[in-house]
Amino acid sequence: MGALIGGIIAVVLGIWGLAVWWGYFVKALMAAVPFLLLIGGIIAIAAGISDIKDKMEEKKEKKEEKKEEKPAQ
Repeated sequence: MGALIGGIIAVVLGIWGLAVWWGYFVKALMAAVPFLLLIGGIIAIAAGISDIKDKMEEKKEKKEEKKEEKPAQ
């Protein structure tokens, strides 16, 4: 019950804060969005590079497996 009341109070204060400090909120968004895009882009690039490395390693392992299978036949 306390969490519900606390949540309601937080929502009311949040709405009041947005109404009173709307200009500051917009400025904060203007500052945060480019930064978050930059961080998200860096993470996406790192994930892409990691994926490419994994695929190259997988191809290399398949080639080695094929080389090992041929003399055994």
